Amino acid sequence: MNGATLQLDRITSGYRASVVIRDVSFKVAAGEALALLGKNGMGKTTLLKTIMGYLPKKQGSVQVNDGDITRLSPHRVAHAGIAYAAQEKALFTELSIRDNLRMGLEKDSLFDERFADIETVFPVFNARLKQYAGTLSGGEQKMLLVARALMMRPSIILLDEITEGLQPSVIERIAAALLHERQVHGTTLLIVEQNVPFALKVADRYLVLKQGEIEEQGDANAAGATESIFNHLRV
Repeated sequence: MNGATLQLDRITSGYRASVVIRDVSFKVAAGEALALLGKNGMGKTTLLKTIMGYLPKKQGSVQVNDGDITRLSPHRVAHAGIAYAAQEKALFTELSIRDNLRMGLEKDSLFDERFADIETVFPVFNARLKQYAGTLSGGEQKMLLVARALMMRPSIILLDEITEGLQPSVIERIAAALLHERQVHGTTLLIVEQNVPFALKVADRYLVLKQGEIEEQGDANAAGATESIFNHLRV
């Protein structure tokens, strides 16, 4: 199994003098899926960018298993086994689907083996590897972002609002792909979402982030979890 433990200890971060995330601590066990929920502007994306090293940590530490990645640059964080499917569609639109998927590989010789797993969960790409990524629909582009992350066979995947603007059938396909990834490879997931039903379907636990701080947490499968989350999101 492939998953790794992700631990944040008292992380504070933001943009220059502006503090967005305040003293956030949590742990995601190896192979676990944790949903980070909250309304827009609460600091969810900021937290993911902080983990990845795109934003500096003003305070606190980030560890993967027993290794400290707090001060690593983004490419070194990726080499530590963390894949990031960003909210922005960070695809190379003038390259083919195949070339975009190759970006997740350390060597080209791994492509056929890794893609054999991808075509199981995203069959839409099976006969379209030469198609330019920029010609895909919005939903297909989101699936390609997830597929590229899966091609890395990472220990941890960070997903940022991956279901935003998608039709239900595409959301179901992405949920199935993530559940398959956990079952087959034991990958650890940290899922930033506003789509509560999707998040709770994929995750084991949830956190609610409000104004850069953790306000609520619980078991995703517990009775009343959905109602409790929506109560916190309404305030």
